[in-house]
Parts: sequence; C-alpha cells; structure tokens
Amino acid sequence: MKAAPPGADDPARRTALSEASLEELIAEQLLRLGEDPSRPGLRRTPVRVADSLRWMLRGYTMDSAEALGDGVFEEEHDSMVLVKDIEIYSLCEHHMLPFFGKVHIAYIPDGKIIGLSKVPRLVEIFARRLQVQERLTEQIAGALEQAVAPRGVGVVMEAYHLCMMMRGVEKQNSKTITSAVRGLFRSDPRTREEFLRLALSPQFIS
Repeated sequence: MKAAPPGADDPARRTALSEASLEELIAEQLLRLGEDPSRPGLRRTPVRVADSLRWMLRGYTMDSAEALGDGVFEEEHDSMVLVKDIEIYSLCEHHMLPFFGKVHIAYIPDGKIIGLSKVPRLVEIFARRLQVQERLTEQIAGALEQAVAPRGVGVVMEAYHLCMMMRGVEKQNSKTITSAVRGLFRSDPRTREEFLRLALSPQFIS
C-alpha cells in the first residue's frame, strides 16, 4: 500500500487545500514538479489551466433535462434512428489525461423521438467529466432511455486513450471499443446485428 501524501491526515492542511483556489493549487503543482510558476512563460499558466479544466469538466454543471429542453417530440416512427460518428473528448479519471474518439447512438422509438441535435448534447453532459469509457457508454444509454423510453437503445464508443499512448505501455494504435445495448438491442439478435453493422461500418450500407 502506498503511503499517504505528507499532511493528508492533518485537518489544518486539508482545510487549507479546500480553501485554496484552483489557480493556487495549479501553481503549487508546478512548484512541486520542479518548475518556477513565477517565470514569464508560466505566470499565467495557472489561470489558463484552471479555465481549461473548468471548460473540459463543465458536465458537472449540466443535466439531461436542461440539455434536452423542448427537444422531445411525440412521433409514431418505429424504426431505428442512428446518429453516427459523434465526436467525444473526455478526461480519464485515473490519470486526468484525455481520451477521444467517436460514439454511435441508436434507438427504436416508442411514441417519442428526440431532436437530432440533442443527441450530441447528451453525450457532452457525461463526456465532460472525469470518466472511464465503460461508464460513459452506459450513462449515455441510460440518459437516452430515460428521456424517450424507447423500445431499445444501442451505444458503441470507439476511443483512443492518451494514458496508453503517452505513458505506461505507449501503444500508439490501440483503440478501445465499448458498447451498451438495452431493450430490443439486447433481446433481438437481428436488431443488435443491424445496429452494429451500421455503426461500425466505414460507410452506410445501401
């Protein structure tokens, strides 16, 4: 077991850290890494990094109901709806390094459809948090299921992880694929096969 960092069990130390601004903590991080946060090239870095983190992790301030707004409609369409190649950018919660790629989302309506522009908004809510790809995939499926109560939902995500590319095993071409299938996409093999074929093919099959 790794030892706790110095001062981790000190209530005064914990209070000081909780009261420090994000910018101050980033400046301290630079100092502990052997840099001089007061040198010209780094003077504004804590502010820029803090702003960047707030932007990349803005999903914590968002929720599904707000993102969807009035974008759910009554409609009797009952065939598969697929939105493909939605770009995703997120931060791995283990190393706080980016992972990025694309997600393919499909559902079979049951009296309700969601505006097409709202599907990427659902993705952003959960992607813009500290994440693991497996949970992110399930959260997107769950949010869509809750929003329109469809007969089935399918989500496939393909992503590259910088924690595997820049550090550790340093494998540059490895890609992680995760999926979440619910309702008809789980119970009906033909529906699942159609979804996966369309989602993972380089182009739509006529």
